[in-house]
Amino acid sequence: MNFKQEPIGENIFVCTSQEHRFGTDAFLLTYFSKYKQKDTVCEFGTGCGIIPLLMQKKRPPKLIYAIDIQQQAVEQLKAGIALSHAENIIPVCCDFNDFHPDAVNFDLVICNPPYQPCGSGFEASLEAQRIARHGVFCTPEDICQKAASLLKSGGRLCICGRPERLPDYICAMREARTEPKRLQFVSRTAQDMPWLFLLEGRKDGKKFLQMEKPFIMYENGILTGQAQALYQNQKGESA
Repeated sequence: MNFKQEPIGENIFVCTSQEHRFGTDAFLLTYFSKYKQKDTVCEFGTGCGIIPLLMQKKRPPKLIYAIDIQQQAVEQLKAGIALSHAENIIPVCCDFNDFHPDAVNFDLVICNPPYQPCGSGFEASLEAQRIARHGVFCTPEDICQKAASLLKSGGRLCICGRPERLPDYICAMREARTEPKRLQFVSRTAQDMPWLFLLEGRKDGKKFLQMEKPFIMYENGILTGQAQALYQNQKGESA
């Protein structure tokens, strides 16, 4: 199958298709996660692999398990890994609930989950897009419980989503002994309501939520300094 090769940095490529593409939210979530070189990372629902491949651009983590239930998504990621010579990414084709690694305690679990609950709103005609956009195979509770089972104590779960679903993820995190610790809203302009939240939870963390300054994408019709830094030397599709 032929995939489109999208450069996102020097000698780093993401392979996209009609079924599996990427948007601004992947860049935002990667930046927000504050991943470290020493981290062992797991991503649920990697799609075309944009997040693990973005992590190759600066201080790549020690190891990244990139999981997706759809075989085509994993094939796209494998193609991107080969083009980018990214030896620290391990693609896994399975339901993340069935992922049981041997003797691995993760520092970071990251997930850009489906934004709509299953059965709500207008569902995409393509099955791959329906899975990616709607909670066909996972719920906030599924994500948070599985992440907690993989994370070491003090490990972090970073997710993004639509603001109207924020209460679902805060409740799900707490039920999974993962305390919400950082929250940031993203708006197109300073005058617009947020279209995205970025949330970090810490396993076995103490109760204290830090509100970060809103991330503003545009001012007077041009990218803000924040957004320019986000995209520096990277190319991506807008959300």
